[in-house]
This record gives sequence, C-alpha cells and structure tokens, in this order.
Amino acid sequence: MNRPLLFLDVDGPLNPYAAKPSKRPEGYTTIRVPRGGGQRPLRVWLHPGHGARLLSLDYDLCWATTWMAEANRWIAPVVGLPELPYVDFGDALFRERPDGVHWKTEVLVEYAAGRPFAWVDDEQSAADDAYVGAHHRAPALLHHVNPRIGLRDDDLAALTAFAVTAGAA
Repeated sequence: MNRPLLFLDVDGPLNPYAAKPSKRPEGYTTIRVPRGGGQRPLRVWLHPGHGARLLSLDYDLCWATTWMAEANRWIAPVVGLPELPYVDFGDALFRERPDGVHWKTEVLVEYAAGRPFAWVDDEQSAADDAYVGAHHRAPALLHHVNPRIGLRDDDLAALTAFAVTAGAA
C-alpha cells in the first residue's frame, strides 16, 4: 500500500506568524521574501530542523499552501526539505464557500484521490472534517497547528500515530 500523503501548510505550521512579532521563536531563523509593488519584504520564521523531522515520518510529503511552487524556492531549503510536489489551488485560491468549508479542502480531497492523508494547517474547522468525512473514503487526519507556536513534538507524535493506523487501513 502507498504511504499516506502529508499535506503541509507553511504559514502557521512551519512559519509561526502569530508569535509575538518582536520575538523570533527559539531555534528559528528569519528569511525576508521579496514582494512586488514596492511592499516591504515578508518576514518568515522557519526552523531548520523541521525538514529532517518531517522526512522521518512515514508519509509522502506535499505542499498544501498558498506558496505553491514557491515553497520549494523559499521554504524547503531553509527547513531542510527536498523539492516537493505541491497542490495547485488554481481558481479555488482564497475562494470563500457558502458552507464554511475551507477553500483548500475540496481540492485536497481531489488531489488525494482516495489515498489516506493528513493535513497540517492552522485554519481547518468542523466543516472541513465533515466535508472530508462525506467525500473521502480513506482515513484522513485534519491536524490543527497553533500559528503562535508552529509545529511541535506533540504535532509530530499525532502524525506518527495516524500514519500507523492509516497504513493498516
């Protein structure tokens, strides 16, 4: 059986953007990503150890972020990940749904195409859990990561435990 997919969001899980703006979290490094239109560069905090930890999990990793292909340019080298496939959200990007389901959810279910998956993000809700439960037959874990602290040991433990159960399905 194929390993489950691990859909990775950047802002929240890997970049704890909601941490105190004047205090970079311990162990993190700062990058400045240029933005167009004369805007100031975007400050991003990343932990160089996250890549090795994520690669040690029994998953096939995939970006599920508004960064899309740019995650391979800006994020992957800093956290220690190779180039990863990414979900192209296309027209769904930031499109609000009347049912309250996150704009990423339907696209991720389609991308998974029946494979078990875990999705780490800071924006899922009960509506997303219900949507996945109704439209995806394989095991799925929607794991919320606190955007003030980012990905931690307990998050990685939950992903490890899910991979074991999803692999048995």
